[in-house]
Amino acid sequence: MDPKVRVSTLIRSHDDPDKVKDSVKSIFPDWEPGKLPEKSSFPVTRSSEVVSAEIQSIDSLLTILRENRVLDTALDAMAMKAHEGGTVFYLSRQSAAIGKVSFVLEGNALGGLIEVTLEGSDIEVWLEQQTWHVGRERVPREVGDDYSMDSDGDASEWFQIS
Repeated sequence: MDPKVRVSTLIRSHDDPDKVKDSVKSIFPDWEPGKLPEKSSFPVTRSSEVVSAEIQSIDSLLTILRENRVLDTALDAMAMKAHEGGTVFYLSRQSAAIGKVSFVLEGNALGGLIEVTLEGSDIEVWLEQQTWHVGRERVPREVGDDYSMDSDGDASEWFQIS
């Protein structure tokens, strides 16, 4: 069963709400947050605000990951904070603005973050299935295996250089 998906982002006082929405929608086209903050000019008096909405699936994200052949990296990044009831991962909003996917492992990113929360049982198995590719026939992968990237994003070397 597909997990419940919630996509959120913080619109800061200096952000253009329409551009933020466009950025998120470039990765998640069915994202429709309730109400966006009003666009304002200098001096800005509004505060930062989190906008959030549920979406039907992460299929458009997975399509981008497949096209860019980064499914193993995606599996590692999306599963890093996996727990019994789901997972959360972060994407760069600046990369999303041009239709690209860049995972943010910790801290903040220039241009803001998109938080993606997946809720459901057996989320690790679901992620493995969604990121499967033919290369895993030769090098099987699973969440948390010896081939996973480190928590700081460094790659684990799984082949020997001769």
